[in-house]
Amino acid sequence: MIFEIPKEDILKGLINQLTSFFSISNSEINTINSLAETVFKRCEFSFLKNKNKYYSKDSVGYFNPYHSGQYTVFLYYYSNSVFKAGSDNARLADKIYYLNKIMNACDLFYEVDLPEIFMLDHPLGSVMGRAKFGNYFAFSQNCTVGNNNNIFPEIGEYVTMTANSMILGNSKIGDNVIIGAGACVKDQDVPDNSLVFGSSPNLIIKKRS
Repeated sequence: MIFEIPKEDILKGLINQLTSFFSISNSEINTINSLAETVFKRCEFSFLKNKNKYYSKDSVGYFNPYHSGQYTVFLYYYSNSVFKAGSDNARLADKIYYLNKIMNACDLFYEVDLPEIFMLDHPLGSVMGRAKFGNYFAFSQNCTVGNNNNIFPEIGEYVTMTANSMILGNSKIGDNVIIGAGACVKDQDVPDNSLVFGSSPNLIIKKRS
């Protein structure tokens, strides 16, 4: 992967950002350094599949930590990787997750299993809950995926949430679906190849090619 600045400087920047807000132990710094290559590889895999021109150069993954969207993904993968590394790292996962909210105004909790390939564009104000997500999931600003009566949605592949849209509760979203701006899908299924407008239970569902 191509890096806008050296990987070592990206890690130093992350540690400096964390220490600006939290107390960080030497053990936590060691964990950050030990997981760096895992996180960079996760970013590279996802970035290469992203059609956004800023995520690759000459068919090679490109990471610019000063691109807020890329850095949002990077911090999610870091907190999630720290969480997966074991319970001894729980507080560090919390801190990186919180840093992501502070810097990017996006709520991507580390226990949420976002897919290996996902995209975001100007994700300010978005909250992604504990749904089942398919690959190539994409969202923009003020989007919400959440529960209703403790039931979370199931979302297929190539699903795009446009601005201010919501998917809630016992909803099953098929593949190749666009949730229109301001739409709210709640406890309702959406078939494959659909374009969705309006709000449940009165959704307008149109067929896509």
